[in-house]
Amino acid sequence: MNGETGETMSVFAGAAFWDKAASESRTQGLFRLDESDAWQAVTNGLPEAVEIRCIAMRGTDTIYVGTQVGPYRSSDGGESWELMALPASPGDDTVTWSILPLDDGGLLVGTQGTLIYRSDDDGASWRLLDVPTPNGAVRMGFPMRVIRLVADPSNQKEIYAGLEVGGVVRSLDGGETWTDISAGLMNYAGETFFKSRIGTDQDQEGMMDLHSLAISPAAPGTVFLANRMGLFKSTDKGESWNWMNIGRFSPLSYARDIIVSPHDPNTLYAALSIAALSSRGSLYRSTDLGETWHRFDSGVTIESTLMNIGPSGSNPDSVYCGARQGQIFGTDDGGETWRTLPLPPGVAGVYAVACN
Repeated sequence: MNGETGETMSVFAGAAFWDKAASESRTQGLFRLDESDAWQAVTNGLPEAVEIRCIAMRGTDTIYVGTQVGPYRSSDGGESWELMALPASPGDDTVTWSILPLDDGGLLVGTQGTLIYRSDDDGASWRLLDVPTPNGAVRMGFPMRVIRLVADPSNQKEIYAGLEVGGVVRSLDGGETWTDISAGLMNYAGETFFKSRIGTDQDQEGMMDLHSLAISPAAPGTVFLANRMGLFKSTDKGESWNWMNIGRFSPLSYARDIIVSPHDPNTLYAALSIAALSSRGSLYRSTDLGETWHRFDSGVTIESTLMNIGPSGSNPDSVYCGARQGQIFGTDDGGETWRTLPLPPGVAGVYAVACN
């Protein structure tokens, strides 16, 4: 597979522990698609039985992955890997869920709890940032985690962190100080339609169950959010939130991911399913910054919750996605045709898909 420049495009997928997986499942591993469309395990320098919860890229050759023992970096397109040890290594606080490379060379890493680390030297040293626990955060049967980090492309000192079952926090100074911006989400939780309890006795559980954030260079200060209850948008840097009512376009509204196309700032992709544990998922695309949506996948059957979307940074026609129980599917012709690429037998707990 080649990108616009003619260089070979690499597709990666990662799996990690998932408490609902069948006992015989392999809920770990980093895999790369080879030229024959077969998945090969990536192991050189990674820990044994590596668990992958996120994949981030800086350019075409530098790749970061979040593992159970902290972030790893590859400077050769995934051929070899080195640990960028966090101050707490090893320990529960190093389980890495999100990585954000910044244009100034900075690097942010989000782990379990509300822990966010910043490096100004690409992982040689780290500072633990002071991040508050938002009002309304709930405690479920799994640890809260910093599941997504994004920066506004128009001003990368404006950084947002989504906390699974914890809401959203924001920094306007590159991570030095943080503010809870979940109040608008909590307001929705007072309405019957947005009340959702699965693992607690708190009505705001669904609204605080964050999964993804995105910001487009076409709309500075506007933040898109995906959570259990659907898609939401803030046009004032998180001071208030508005429901996007994805149900007008899709029968599925559990939102696990929302991504801005790296080639068209007006194009968004959303991963929509029935629930966290389900037998059906779907990929939707908007070409007008979320005003309207249409089903984008075609000719494939997504057999479990759609977890992650990985549009190629080099080829605008390539988009790959991963479903919870090990199914990867993708298009290389802008959605005209799709192919299903299941991970090796038994692999489940898919959390990350990316392609350069």
